[in-house]
Amino acid sequence: MPQLLIITVLLLIIELLYFRIAERFHIIDKPNNRSSHTKNVLRGGGIIFLFGVWLWAVFFGIQYLWFIVGLTMIAIVSFIDDVRSMPNWVRLVVQFAAMFLMFHELGILQWNLWWVVLIAWIVCVGITNAYNFMDGINGITGAYSLAVLLPLIYINSKTPFIDMSFLLVTGLAVLVFCFFNFRKKARCFAGDVGAIGMAFILIFSVGKLMVMSNDISYIVFFTIYGVDTVLTICHRILLHEHLGEAHRKHAYQIMANELKMPHTKVSAIYMLLQLMISFGMLLLPIPHWLYMIIVFVIFGSAYLFFMQKYYHLHEEYLRSKKA
Repeated sequence: MPQLLIITVLLLIIELLYFRIAERFHIIDKPNNRSSHTKNVLRGGGIIFLFGVWLWAVFFGIQYLWFIVGLTMIAIVSFIDDVRSMPNWVRLVVQFAAMFLMFHELGILQWNLWWVVLIAWIVCVGITNAYNFMDGINGITGAYSLAVLLPLIYINSKTPFIDMSFLLVTGLAVLVFCFFNFRKKARCFAGDVGAIGMAFILIFSVGKLMVMSNDISYIVFFTIYGVDTVLTICHRILLHEHLGEAHRKHAYQIMANELKMPHTKVSAIYMLLQLMISFGMLLLPIPHWLYMIIVFVIFGSAYLFFMQKYYHLHEEYLRSKKA
């Protein structure tokens, strides 16, 4: 489609213009205790995901109005937080409000099942923030997002549940971002606007699939991020750490920092593992609910084995900092 080529060119131009703006106003990600990088890098390059959805609406029509309004709200607040830190309660209020608009778009606001909606509300906001927690090394947000988008595109080509152009334009925005981020020396980072914005887009897309199929087991499309995030939080609780403090205890961080693996290699591993899980669910003759349980058990066990074998390296790093 010629529209996709035009959109790709526009996305490249927009990203390059954003770099000029970020340099002019010093929108920079400075290394801190959580960082896996050592040099200042432009922050907020993931704003291209929001522009991708806007361009899709311009070229293909506004089909999901309330979703777009929610995405715009959550992305703008996240971008402001990238530029100047905002109180947590402000970000959470906007995230819950944006999620409410998404649920309205999905048609799942059934008040006789208010408790189901409430649980879904909390889970989706949790996934959004988990996606942001995992944005810490070059390429991981873009690579993992492609790992979620590709099986969605595959399913949609066989059983349509969402406008295909929406998934394709989102994929193009991710590829443009990866061109500048999935490299040894990243030109930019996604920032909160990118990680949270992309999480919102993917949750909406998977949510459309769940509503159409009446199958919540498609949550396995977030398995790798979910296992790493949830078990890392549990680990930090056991260590009596403050969950709001910066840390480098995620499995991908230990791989990149303590094991000295290249960032792009770690990102590729996360992407390939998630693709394997997602397409395994689609192609293997196993009931989805059973497959979901098996996958969570296997990768939860793999996480525990990894930490048992390598977490001592992180403890040595912490002791060296104190010394």
